[in-house]
Amino acid sequence: MKTLDHTYQMLYSELAQRSLDAQFSSEFSLEGRFISMESRGRRYWYFDTAAEDGGKHRRYVGPVDDLEITRRVEHFKDLKADFRARRKIVSTLIREAYLPRPVQAAGDIVEALAWAGFFRLRGVLIGTVAFQCYGPLLGVRLPNAILQTGDADFAQFHSISVAVGDSIPPVLDVLKEVDPTFREIPHSADGRHVTQFAARSGYKVEFLTPNTGSSDHDGQPAAMPALGGASAQPLRFLDFLIYQPVRVVLLHGGGIPILVPAPERYAIHKLIVSARRRVDGDGMAKSGKDRLQAATLMDILFELRQGEILADAYMQAWERGPAWRQALTDGMAGLDAATRDRLKTELGRSIRQIVSDPVDYGLA
Repeated sequence: MKTLDHTYQMLYSELAQRSLDAQFSSEFSLEGRFISMESRGRRYWYFDTAAEDGGKHRRYVGPVDDLEITRRVEHFKDLKADFRARRKIVSTLIREAYLPRPVQAAGDIVEALAWAGFFRLRGVLIGTVAFQCYGPLLGVRLPNAILQTGDADFAQFHSISVAVGDSIPPVLDVLKEVDPTFREIPHSADGRHVTQFAARSGYKVEFLTPNTGSSDHDGQPAAMPALGGASAQPLRFLDFLIYQPVRVVLLHGGGIPILVPAPERYAIHKLIVSARRRVDGDGMAKSGKDRLQAATLMDILFELRQGEILADAYMQAWERGPAWRQALTDGMAGLDAATRDRLKTELGRSIRQIVSDPVDYGLA
């Protein structure tokens, strides 16, 4: 495990706070600018952003002599200056600390959904794009071999989507702002619902939600009131993954504050799904990546002396019933012998530290 220099860890912490402050404060795209124009002897504020045809899109803001509006314009200048400073921090963390950044498409998509309010409405980024964020969060460098992906996955609890009483703008409109070639992919079980979107490049965006009900819901899309017209694909085990997510910063642009699964839950979830992917069309490739991500995170957490947190997550999953225990057992069995023995030994030691018997959790 290669740890980050303390200086870079402090820089990341500063970026996290400043990015979150900016997200709460700004109501306008930082890519645009305010201008004042005179009309009939009075000056007015407008906001210009770049249009797709190379021109400008202009929005009316209000009169310059409205002190509250002008105060907001001045505050925006401070935000924009801070954005440039944050971009320098992001660049430093990527170039000097060798931290990963997402591919351009993934970064732009996450940023667009962040500004649309997805994370404000307690949505969670999952999958490999989320995995990239654990390096700076834990103060380590992750292996490059397990950081690449061709899609972005987003999840939200159905109960939250119903309860928040709010919604992001239409998802397709948000995605088309990033890439006009994005299109809806009607769900195979019910074409009235859309859980996936794809661009001409092949990049896909999918929305998921936990399936905690009966098997009757398997394969059936779920309507999600907060997702701007998108539905979500229900998946088993997902409720464990996205419970109590953590806030991180995606190293893109000026830093994007987002929610991702807690690293210990991500590791255990990947161990579980690695055994179940074998039935998928490309299951073997994804299964190997799942196992590698799970083992990498588990090793890091042990080295950081966070084994008890990991063990607690493992025990919670084990105690959920026979299907969960079988998935965990199969996931462990899929690891190479040396990795499996090492992780089982460390898990057993951590379980003993919290006064439990590893034998009760399949770790004899």
